[in-house]
Amino acid sequence: MWRRSEDEVEYLASEEPHGPGGLTEVERDRLRLCAPAPAENERNLSLSVLGDFPEWMESSVERVFGARALEEMRALSSRADVDLRINTLQAPVEKALSAISKVGAEAHPFVRSAARIPAPDPAKRAPAVTIIPAFNKGWVEVQDLASQISACASGDVKGAQVLDFCAGGGGKTLALAAMMENMGQLYAYDIDARRLKPLYDRARRAGVRNLQIINPASDAGMLEALAGKMDVAFVDAPCTGSGTWRRHPDAKWRLREDQLKKRLEEQDNVLNAAAQFVKPGGRLVYATCSFLMEENEDRLSVFRTAHPEFEPVRALDSIDQSGLLAGPGRDALKTCETQDGALRITPARIGADGFYVSVMTRKR
Repeated sequence: MWRRSEDEVEYLASEEPHGPGGLTEVERDRLRLCAPAPAENERNLSLSVLGDFPEWMESSVERVFGARALEEMRALSSRADVDLRINTLQAPVEKALSAISKVGAEAHPFVRSAARIPAPDPAKRAPAVTIIPAFNKGWVEVQDLASQISACASGDVKGAQVLDFCAGGGGKTLALAAMMENMGQLYAYDIDARRLKPLYDRARRAGVRNLQIINPASDAGMLEALAGKMDVAFVDAPCTGSGTWRRHPDAKWRLREDQLKKRLEEQDNVLNAAAQFVKPGGRLVYATCSFLMEENEDRLSVFRTAHPEFEPVRALDSIDQSGLLAGPGRDALKTCETQDGALRITPARIGADGFYVSVMTRKR
């Protein structure tokens, strides 16, 4: 992929103190097999080979992307930029941007509180953002642009009652807290208490004061008391993570069909469970870091059949209400809209991780 010659590979392998040493003839033969195919030969290769993903997923990829499948999958095999979210609870945007400019970060034109460090050459490491003073002061968090946009789909949440139902380590919890400006009440829950552990320290560093973390082992009564009271229930559902393959290329080769099936069951369960917390007129936001229709449109179709009281609304309008979306961002996201008003974000379309975001409201 880096277009290194055999001699360069051998030199680098031998030069490294703990490297594998010189190449054997078998290794040289294998390297020649890995050489990129000439363009004229590509028509003889399958989509999965050209797009660098598992063969069993070809039908799913073609279903969602159609004629754009190869372009989309190649973008998911490129190196990702490093995106940052400026935490406006701790620092104004301008002040934070000045501090992080030392690591090559610049304001992103799509979201007012986002910054980006362009992906370096594949042979170089990305800057160590988590050791800079601005990070340790809580001024910035590492968070992909698509993930930030999904949090914005909660709309104007200042003073609202908000539940992050699959909070995990709390990336979107902290984004929601900044949007709320420490007003209203924010709850973070995850079925696995271990995933919540980092959130305690992260919230303190970020200056969050309106957060209650609900531990599944000890706070079940607190969660039950929230039923029917939430203005927003945010569901970052467990998924295959196919949208993050740029950052975790090994994940695509470890994914199996039975794992996908398990994720689908979990997504149905999570949606059904989260729905009970949304009050009439409230909003249910469903997000996955997956591009697959099986994990997105199909799950929502099943959910809405069982819950006709929820109706889809245009996600882009909800994101507008957050006040964080800049003009170029709105134009870019229009290219990601699906027929039912959801968003399927991909690196080929806006240079962010693969993400799906749908917004539903509960009828009054």
